[in-house]
Amino acid sequence: MPAKKKSAKLLRCPTCGMLVRLNDEDYPFCSDRCRKIDLGKWAMGVYKISSPILDPEVLEDLGELGGGRRDRDSDDD
Repeated sequence: MPAKKKSAKLLRCPTCGMLVRLNDEDYPFCSDRCRKIDLGKWAMGVYKISSPILDPEVLEDLGELGGGRRDRDSDDD
């Protein structure tokens, strides 16, 4: 039996769909332009992480970063 040729790993650019090789400079994108388009989508909020944050410490840190007021027992009682 003849030996099988080892094929290069190929992936499609997530922005435009062009084929990209694993060892290409802009992998997983086909170009710097597509990389910047993807970054812009993240910055505009097009992409979102859908799973909820369940770690209480992370939620607490996010509340402090947002400058929002956290619910605490007030001393006014």
